[in-house]
Amino acid sequence: MFIMNIIEVKDICKTFGKNEGTVRALRGASMSVEQGDMVAIMGKSGSGKSTLLNILGGMMSFEKGEYYYCGKKIDFSSQRNLTRFRRDKIGFVVQYFALVDDINVFQNVALPLKYQRYSGHRIKELVMSALAELGIEDKAKAYPAELSGGQQQRVAIARAIVKKPDIILADEPTGALDEQTSKDVMSILKGLNESGKTIIVVTHDMKVAENCKRIIHIKDGVVDESNK
Repeated sequence: MFIMNIIEVKDICKTFGKNEGTVRALRGASMSVEQGDMVAIMGKSGSGKSTLLNILGGMMSFEKGEYYYCGKKIDFSSQRNLTRFRRDKIGFVVQYFALVDDINVFQNVALPLKYQRYSGHRIKELVMSALAELGIEDKAKAYPAELSGGQQQRVAIARAIVKKPDIILADEPTGALDEQTSKDVMSILKGLNESGKTIIVVTHDMKVAENCKRIIHIKDGVVDESNK
């Protein structure tokens, strides 16, 4: 069976700052991810791994290089195209959950669907389905402050999957969690991968990375090809 690259980036260069303050975050980074894969991107702090993840998610532009999604080149010069790409194709999970404190769990998970102008009936259907998949449908009316860290991350994952994206990008998804809860979260991500989702996880933790099918190492802004 033919499996295509869902993502391929070639020679990506990204710098921050100017003059003496210039930081070369990525120095010609190249990598590819097959559809249905679960990949860990590992590297020390400052290695460029989160910058690379932000570019993969269309959250950040770059000065040089090429980005292909399902074989089609993505135009990073068009903010409109990037916004559509992020909205339709990518689900994000971050370390500190990024939940909105003054709205409840249901409303937090519904946010991506509201941006896509779904009907109220369809929003309810999709949100409750996502919460049930994560085992937290009973928390729909709770507020983030009333939840444990593990429950908050489940809400964040539900929000990432509710719009049924092709890819889930997770930036240090277990960084704010204890060891057992980290195992639970990685088990959830593995289950999503087994159901067909392509997942890319940025982590500095080998225990987390070992849950993935493949580990890519990045050092000083360059992907180590030997670890593909």
